[in-house]
Amino acid sequence: MPDYSDILDYLYALKNRGSKYGIERMHLLVEALGNPEQKFPVIHVAGTNGKGSVCAMLEAMYRDNGYKVGFFSSPHLVHIGERVQVDRQILSELEIIRYTEQLRPIATELAKNDPNLHPTFFEFIAAMAFLSFARASVDIACIETGLGGRLDATNVVDPELSIITTISLDHCDILGDTLTAITGEKAGIIKPRKPVLMGKLPPEADALVRRVANDRGCKLYALVDRFPDETGLPHTNLAGGFQRWNAGLATYAIEILSKRFPVRSTTALEQVEWAGRWQTLELDGRKLILDATHNPEGAAALKQNLSSFTEQPIIIAGTLGEDRAQSLMAVVSQYARELYLVAPNQDRATSTAFLKSCLDRDAIESDLSTLFPKPGRCAVGKSGDTILLTGSIYLIGEAMARIQGATSNEGSRLQDKV
Repeated sequence: MPDYSDILDYLYALKNRGSKYGIERMHLLVEALGNPEQKFPVIHVAGTNGKGSVCAMLEAMYRDNGYKVGFFSSPHLVHIGERVQVDRQILSELEIIRYTEQLRPIATELAKNDPNLHPTFFEFIAAMAFLSFARASVDIACIETGLGGRLDATNVVDPELSIITTISLDHCDILGDTLTAITGEKAGIIKPRKPVLMGKLPPEADALVRRVANDRGCKLYALVDRFPDETGLPHTNLAGGFQRWNAGLATYAIEILSKRFPVRSTTALEQVEWAGRWQTLELDGRKLILDATHNPEGAAALKQNLSSFTEQPIIIAGTLGEDRAQSLMAVVSQYARELYLVAPNQDRATSTAFLKSCLDRDAIESDLSTLFPKPGRCAVGKSGDTILLTGSIYLIGEAMARIQGATSNEGSRLQDKV
């Protein structure tokens, strides 16, 4: 049996082939595996923001009520196994080795006559999730799309419920540069005669989702019908008003599926584990907040959280893409006592020079190795300070790896290119 480093090298080689947006390969792969994705019930979640949080909330509530729950999300922060969890136990190194060895010959056979049919890195990991959930006989799986919906590798599932959380402009180079185009991609997860739940969407997105659901004979549920305003929304331990709307979606989903999956209590909403989303740590005498803010909609949510601070924090920020950079810098420049600019270790990372060009104030260009020089150490601020690390989820993962002293380079090395 190969060792884990060999497997990581193989998966890294897959990642370096790039991401090929499309679903034909995934259909061929799951068929060759005996369709493991059909062996457990699924809640399928798409959306610009909030899909991971909604999945984490659903997972917490179902598990707290005695169900065995699969959870598929992306990207990972430190370890690739974080993407595939059963009852929040991540896929182990041994399991990753075994699943890769199972998938590798099948992938080779699929690509024998056409190299373009070789599964991508993301498709490999999605297949591992399906195999893992089938093997564990999960009662239900909460599956988050990677990108878009219609052509996403996860869209081979036939869900009990499809959820569309939010719609805003992001990944426009792939999904389209209008809300209508992006909504069309997200609405691609809607399956014939299966219920659909949608969050608070812009009017044109709302109308399109309703039309697709109607055309496919689906019963449609709208979050605003169940929670007309924020006063009745459930509470959650995840910070921010937007997380209460996510909690509303998760609660409504539980209610919609209550006949098949009855739930006695939703108190687990107050104990949701979702790393890197306004996650608070104590580090070297400092309060460190890790918060992924990867697009303009996320930047607006960040502003809402920061507006409640009585004292300005020190902020470390970095992101991918110039549009995202502009929206992020507009927020952090208002609220940072000191501002440090860093670039994630990703091909599409925004340079610190560009980040600085978006500002009309002083900022320090730096890197994570300087700011977090050793495991458990922080070179920014002093004891008692509050430090916010925000921007790309990849940047947060890299920081967590440094803080934890992770020895493997699977964190930033094995991330999706999209």
